[in-house]
Amino acid sequence: MDSHRLVVVAFAALVVLAGCASPAGDTGSPVSDGATNDATATPATTDADSPPSSPAAPGGTLEVHFINVGQSSATLVVGPDGETMLVDTGDFTDDGEEVLAYLDRVGVDRIDHLVTTHNDADHIGGHAAVIDHYETDGEGVGAIYDPGIAASTATYGRYLDAVEEHDVPLYEVRADDVLPFDGAEVRVLAPPEDYLANDERNENSVVLHVAFGEARFLLTGDGEDAAEEYLVETYGSELRASVLTAGHHGSRTSTSAGLLDATGPQVVVISSAYDSRFGHPHQETLDKLAARELPTYWTGTHGDVVVRTDGERLTVATQRDAPTDPSRLRDAPAVEPGTTDPVETRVTLDVTTGSASDSPVTAVATDGGSETDGSTSGATDSLALVDVHADADGDDRDNLGDEYVVFENVGDGPLDLSGWTVSDEAGATYTVPDGVTLAAGERLTLRTGSGTDTETELHWGRESPVWNNDGDVVTVATAAGDVVIQEAY
Repeated sequence: MDSHRLVVVAFAALVVLAGCASPAGDTGSPVSDGATNDATATPATTDADSPPSSPAAPGGTLEVHFINVGQSSATLVVGPDGETMLVDTGDFTDDGEEVLAYLDRVGVDRIDHLVTTHNDADHIGGHAAVIDHYETDGEGVGAIYDPGIAASTATYGRYLDAVEEHDVPLYEVRADDVLPFDGAEVRVLAPPEDYLANDERNENSVVLHVAFGEARFLLTGDGEDAAEEYLVETYGSELRASVLTAGHHGSRTSTSAGLLDATGPQVVVISSAYDSRFGHPHQETLDKLAARELPTYWTGTHGDVVVRTDGERLTVATQRDAPTDPSRLRDAPAVEPGTTDPVETRVTLDVTTGSASDSPVTAVATDGGSETDGSTSGATDSLALVDVHADADGDDRDNLGDEYVVFENVGDGPLDLSGWTVSDEAGATYTVPDGVTLAAGERLTLRTGSGTDTETELHWGRESPVWNNDGDVVTVATAAGDVVIQEAY
């Protein structure tokens, strides 16, 4: 395969492209300099001779969020230093509403990389809304990556209009390009330089291989027979993946036996509606997965699926505890898109042996980074410890209501604290009741003594002091046990 240079595609070039019978453009040199943000000043690189591999000794954790967007697809990747990559944005029917609501819940204020697997309306449905929102009310979109095959839909037109209006850098990508993502290796495996299957959009989906330590994710878009045949023939065992997304929403035309043999996944994720008008996931696909006894998570019954890895283990968390046996996926009730239940840890696996572990992966801060919460990634950027009043007036034991800690939601959206815990260095632990949500800019006081809880004040109900007057450590963890704040005073 000949290597090529990633190109910047100007809006005008894409408008011309949209009207061409053969949409393949010149990928040899930039069409336009375009505008660059600091996060993407260095475009993706190409290394055709190097197989997909992982950086040595990663630090922190990598999270991959498979968002429940019904009969469509949207995947959020969060790096160990908080860098974000959004792969597709759901269906045109909700105009990005579900994706934006999720990103708000998990505290994402910038999209560093927006990847278009292909330009079907159920994958770029929220592109315009996401670009408009983050360029207008957030911290921007760093760069967009696209396979370069146009569509003749209004949804595609709105996507291009948003790119032009906000002057966001847009790159056309091909196999062997490497996207600049700190802490992990993100490699484009498809489409090839010469498009497959007469330029059919599904077959030329951007396929991403994300490597972090020994953990690997293969995000396949809507690739079908031709795409999977190309992947297997080109990369073979290099396709190994800890987590595989079933192609084309679990269609019978994807997730072939050859791909499953090459990837050898420990976990499979399917993104489609519970009542898919196409019947996704098809029974033929489920039968293939069941024959290999592959644990399968379906957004239709599991809701949002969040996979967190430290490079050696991976933890799967979901909104609902539904069956993972592919033959029993439909035994569970539907989880509607937009459901805001927090995710809970279901299983932790060793990525090299596949064996179960009793110790879930927790978020660990890296150099210059902040700890993140897998169920609400970026929550540590939203929740802040603003006061510790350890020395109550008079005798602490007689005035426990005057011993308290204060937290503030410094993010832009509401923060659901249901099931979160607050503890001291000695292990005394308070669990936040269900339904406690802290609005943006709002403060919450946790008093040690007894009293009546309100929206902004909770009571531990202790009969003795918790916080040492001469210093202690305040630890806050999510319902899944992930530490988001740990501060000494």
